[in-house]
Amino acid sequence: MKLLRTSYRSSALEPGIAPRRHVAKWGGMAAACAIAGALAARSAAAGPAPRAARSVHLLYHGPPARVFFNTVTVERSWRGSYFEVCGFSQGYFGLQELGDGKKVVIFAVWDTSRWNNLGIPESDRRVRVLHLGTGAKASRFGGEGTGEHIFYNYNWRPGRTYRFAVVARAVAQRTAYAAYFYLNRAKIWKHLATFGTLAGKSAGLLGGYYSFIEDFLRNTRSAMQVRRALYGPGWVRDAAGSWCELTKAVLTASDSAWEARESIDGGVAKGRFYLQTGGNTRQQAKLGSVLTLPRVEQGPPAIARHISR
Repeated sequence: MKLLRTSYRSSALEPGIAPRRHVAKWGGMAAACAIAGALAARSAAAGPAPRAARSVHLLYHGPPARVFFNTVTVERSWRGSYFEVCGFSQGYFGLQELGDGKKVVIFAVWDTSRWNNLGIPESDRRVRVLHLGTGAKASRFGGEGTGEHIFYNYNWRPGRTYRFAVVARAVAQRTAYAAYFYLNRAKIWKHLATFGTLAGKSAGLLGGYYSFIEDFLRNTRSAMQVRRALYGPGWVRDAAGSWCELTKAVLTASDSAWEARESIDGGVAKGRFYLQTGGNTRQQAKLGSVLTLPRVEQGPPAIARHISR
């Protein structure tokens, strides 16, 4: 299993940058378990108080797909928190509570770096904005890879469930990634943005599914605050139109020396996956564990036809 970039941004001032060092492309459950187990075996060296809560993740097992649907219910949050919901190999989509307490939805796609040495102009390697929804603000980001992201002001609240969907389509020589967020009060799916990147053999497909919780405030005090969320059940829809429920996930965590090493946990509760980090959290499940949801005969998600077709 190929790990993504292992560098980590040194500043907490850019919460829109994805923590790519946390995320592994899915290359088989056994490989994910082996890597996570090796990380967990490392002992934490004595040193100063941790600056941040440790990031903790779910790596979902699912086939290549056109649509990735997932839900989140944040149970406990704190300033400087990122509850990532629909992560995939080329980007991420979720909820953030910024350092000033403001709440937003964020969606981002990375530039296609693997084309860097093929003589393709930089302007062509960059993510292109193909659609920008009303109220969404787009901008470039850097520091941990480069790409394009959007922020959408939305006062999400703990205890409420929010729905996300990412749709991939092949458009000429690019893959277009469209982000949809369900507005609970209006009862509609809002098309926040569509970003296009250069495509290879997997044009028009999604893969490498994940979710995580991150503390990007990193001011020592933030390590003492508990963050917890419920995820799923997630679903993916393949190119043939068949839905697959994401009932298995591998529990992993970041490996930075300046994070609170022991205060993480993840597992299954209330028929969903959960992640927790920070404060007085005590680890129960081992990193590398394969978590499995109970199967519930509820059928695939109700996503508007114009989104999932």
